[in-house]
Amino acid sequence: MRWISTSALLLVLAGALWPATGPAGLITTVNAKPNSDIPPQDHQYSPTLASRGNAALFRVPGSSNSVNQLAAALDRVKRSRSSGGIVNSDSMSLANPLMSTIEAAGAAGAAGAPPRRPEDCPPCFNCLLDAFPCSHFAPCNAYDGRCTCPPGFAGDNCSVPVCGALPDGRDRPQREDGEKCKCKDGWTGINCNVCQSDDVCNALVPTGKNATCYQGGLTVIENFQQCDVTNRKILDTLGPGQPPAITFSCNQQNKTCDFQFWVDEEESFYCHLDECAFGQDIQYDKTLTSYKCNKIKCSCIPDRMLCGKDGSVNIDEFLEEEIHGPADFECNDDNKCVFQEPAMNELIMTMFGDPAIYLKCNAGECLHYTQVPGFARPPKPDYTMAIILSVAGVLLFLVCLALGVCYLAKRSGSSGNGYISLPDDEAAKLMAEHIPATLMFKQMGYTVGEKEVLRQVSGLVKPGQVMAIMGASGAGKTSLLDILARRHKSGTIHGHIYVNGRTVSSSEYKRVVGYVDQEDTLMSTLTVYETILYSAMLRLPRDMSVEAKRYRVMETMSELGILSIKDMRIGASGQRSISGGEKRRVSIACELVTSPSILFLDEPTSGLDSYNAYNVVECLVTLARNYNRTVVCTIHQPRSNIFALFDQLVLMAKGHLIYSGETRLLSAHLRSLGHPCPEGFNIADYMLDLTMYSGKSASRAAANVTGDSGAGLENMLRQRHAVQDEQEARLYGGPSALSGPPVPLLGSDRLPRFTRASSMADDTRQWESELASREQDRPRPNGASPGENTTIGIDPAGSSDREADRAATAEEEAAADAHLLSLVDGFKTSPISADIEQAIDFAVQSATGSVPNGGDSNGGASNGRSTPASQRPSVDAASGKAVATYRRASWWSQFKILADRTLKNIYRDPMLMLSHYVMSIFLGLLCGALFFKVTNDIPGFQNRMGVFFFMCALFGFSCLSILPSFAHERILFVRERANGYYSPFTYFLSKVMFDIVPLRVIPPILMGLIIYNMVGLVEGWTEFAKFFLVLVLFNIVASGICLMIGIVFEAVGVANLMSSLVMLFSMLFGGLLLNKESIPEQLSWLQKLSFFNFAFEALLVNEITFLQLVQKEYGLEIDVPGAVILSTFGFNSGAYWKDVQNLGIMAATFFTVAFLWLQFRVNERR
Repeated sequence: MRWISTSALLLVLAGALWPATGPAGLITTVNAKPNSDIPPQDHQYSPTLASRGNAALFRVPGSSNSVNQLAAALDRVKRSRSSGGIVNSDSMSLANPLMSTIEAAGAAGAAGAPPRRPEDCPPCFNCLLDAFPCSHFAPCNAYDGRCTCPPGFAGDNCSVPVCGALPDGRDRPQREDGEKCKCKDGWTGINCNVCQSDDVCNALVPTGKNATCYQGGLTVIENFQQCDVTNRKILDTLGPGQPPAITFSCNQQNKTCDFQFWVDEEESFYCHLDECAFGQDIQYDKTLTSYKCNKIKCSCIPDRMLCGKDGSVNIDEFLEEEIHGPADFECNDDNKCVFQEPAMNELIMTMFGDPAIYLKCNAGECLHYTQVPGFARPPKPDYTMAIILSVAGVLLFLVCLALGVCYLAKRSGSSGNGYISLPDDEAAKLMAEHIPATLMFKQMGYTVGEKEVLRQVSGLVKPGQVMAIMGASGAGKTSLLDILARRHKSGTIHGHIYVNGRTVSSSEYKRVVGYVDQEDTLMSTLTVYETILYSAMLRLPRDMSVEAKRYRVMETMSELGILSIKDMRIGASGQRSISGGEKRRVSIACELVTSPSILFLDEPTSGLDSYNAYNVVECLVTLARNYNRTVVCTIHQPRSNIFALFDQLVLMAKGHLIYSGETRLLSAHLRSLGHPCPEGFNIADYMLDLTMYSGKSASRAAANVTGDSGAGLENMLRQRHAVQDEQEARLYGGPSALSGPPVPLLGSDRLPRFTRASSMADDTRQWESELASREQDRPRPNGASPGENTTIGIDPAGSSDREADRAATAEEEAAADAHLLSLVDGFKTSPISADIEQAIDFAVQSATGSVPNGGDSNGGASNGRSTPASQRPSVDAASGKAVATYRRASWWSQFKILADRTLKNIYRDPMLMLSHYVMSIFLGLLCGALFFKVTNDIPGFQNRMGVFFFMCALFGFSCLSILPSFAHERILFVRERANGYYSPFTYFLSKVMFDIVPLRVIPPILMGLIIYNMVGLVEGWTEFAKFFLVLVLFNIVASGICLMIGIVFEAVGVANLMSSLVMLFSMLFGGLLLNKESIPEQLSWLQKLSFFNFAFEALLVNEITFLQLVQKEYGLEIDVPGAVILSTFGFNSGAYWKDVQNLGIMAATFFTVAFLWLQFRVNERR
């Protein structure tokens, strides 16, 4: 061998340079040659000589046996050469000097040497020294002098196999001499490097999970194989007790492989292959895996099988000298492999007759499943067709919606047209069941806090009559009207209200009365016919046919003169619509269509010009007299021709009753009090001036007219008296009217039952005599005589001292109060007041049957005077009956009617609905383009969070549109509820249903259909349905919150602010802006109040839980389970149905609170 000559030369040089120091041992220098014949355990490191050159100094224990063994080895080399071996003459030329040196060293060692190393002290291993080579060509660590062993080997020089399992690393136990390894479950092989199942590989992948035991043979990272030699001649040569095997491992990154040959699990030799290429040839019927390495070097393990054990074949020189490569290792699908190398193939052919080494291999490599060869992530589905179909479906929906709106508009435009065929019994049914009602009220009082608004007000109005409640602003006329109509009042009410002499319950009372508010509150999108029809459908008897109700609507419109505008929309302010007078008549028609026994109207002429005001009042008088209805209205300051239409009058001032009785007797009553109406004055204006002006105001008015001259005042009063008779004759049938023919106030063709002026004059004279007879008994303020005028305080001297007038302000105010009290007391002591009280008492007694047949036929007047029966207030026989009531529409009918009205209101004002739809479609396309086909990685997860949060925010804030829609109908609801149109529950249900379906369900579906496919969200019909469930449910919850806030807060601005704050608060705790885990524990409960939190979490859980996201780490595309990402953000991957449940509970809670507030708090309070 060539290295022997080199070693011998070095030994000679070493003997010359470093002589022996004693007999204890031999100092030798050897070349740093691996696989030295001198075992490492027989060497001891000498630190004193460690730094000398590249050579290392070792002490061989002084023993003649060691020298004799070395000499014997050299002798074998000589014999090998002489027999034609491979040792050449150059190496042998140095043999004799080497032997001489060895012998000399032994003799010197015997003479004297340092103390011998204790036998129990092992030598120190250091692979940096040539004498301590690393087996398996393992690299030496330059920092600690230790060998870095390949997997499956351990020991100082990496020559000891290890057991256990590959994931154990350095903790793997070394195999005992003569023993065989017992591998852990899931591992096999001589040194337990080959995996058998997936679960044992998790510890070897960076993620710690989703590992796969790849057994395909192709090296991906580092592959291990356990192979059995299948060459028959080799098996026969070694014998049955010594099965040959090969362990094979390759490293992709280093492009290297390692090859170990074992006999009976005892390693014989090993090889290291370099510059390797790994490939796989996938053919039609098979797959071939091949390793091709350009370089190879091998080494024998001394005294092992095939390496000289027990005199067996020794191929060490062959391995080292002849094996250079290239080498091929190839396997097929059946794990049948072949190892080839030119020199080795020649040797195998020569010795065993086989062309190569044939193997049966089992491969195993722990990989993340994404690293397995042939693995390809399934491509995301192609959503092109789905996108096209989604967009087409949305467009089709819009087209159908437009056609439906057009159809409904055309159908509603023709409603009410045509001839209505109605049976005779249906036509007369409502009128036949009608019972005329006489309204009586006695000693009515009303107190709000400490303020007394009304004081002892009494009155009576019979069927066929119109009563006007008049007075200056603040007189209490509207309060009286509300009390008579039994509207909700916030104060305390005193007194009695009778209908036909009986006390009627509130529920029955509201069914026989109608109330028209001062302001017209109508739905602007409905036509005149539809507005009245809805009132009829809701309030007429439920057993009345629809045709009969339509007929009644047409009849009412004809009565009020609005039939010609029946198909015109009411219209909103600022838009072209019907006139103010027409709106007023529509409001009246909504009450008249039910044919109420008593109709109350608050300021029916308010805001109308004189012509329209007259037409409205004329219609009321006509209806009262032709249909025997009782009409009560408040009116502020009517024209004379309007005032003349009223049958009964209640005059009030500062809550006091000034007059209550027939209108035609007012002038006589005022004259009896010393306040005759001046000539040429409108009696209504004079009456209001009389109640409104104080004594101070009247005196100042007189002074302003006449100047400082008392004579001027007398002239003015004379002029007034001169025209007084003419005024009375023209307005009230005074004396001048007696000489002419009787002229009706209105044409007989319009009001056939009106009283003629002549009869009014007769009644006036008769009441004047009655009043004059009682004048002496009436108390006068401040001791005034009966003939004095106590109304206007005039200074006879006509003082022009205005400073004195201002100084007397307090006295004049006191005089004004005295003036008012004089008017009040004047009526209390009048026969008109007494007769009204007696008529009410008589009616009550008659209704209860407590008046005997022989009672006072004059109504029980206590004053001893006889009142003409024609002038005394009375109750006819018909009005003594109980009021007629009937069942109105059922709850289901109310819901259907209100739903139809709400639907019409929506599609006739389509901007709100269309804006929701257009917004959803446009933003759906925009989001689809921005988040188009999101990837299954961390950026894709972020995009999914973004699109979900954006959708929630969009639909959350879009629900604020419900605020003004209810605010506009709040007054309408309050008044219709007070008039008994429907139950709050049916209104609320219809409002919710027809706001939720078109505005809260359809928009998220439209947007979701576009986004789901364009963004490329998770596949599956189940996930698709769950996505829409959460989105729609979230929208319903948001609308419930906004509806609740809109009902609770009447001001739209405040409701908008509160709704925005609620949305922002919910967004803050939604899970995106603020990490759930970072919220302080004291505030973590706020998450449970956020409906954004529940919806956002449910959407993410539905999308991410079973999705594998790719994360690039450790040089790998690691699949990260979606549940891991969710938990990182604080979301619970199993909380989907819990979140849905919470959303449902929140929706139910908000709608329940909204309804309860609507039921108990949103009502009419006056």
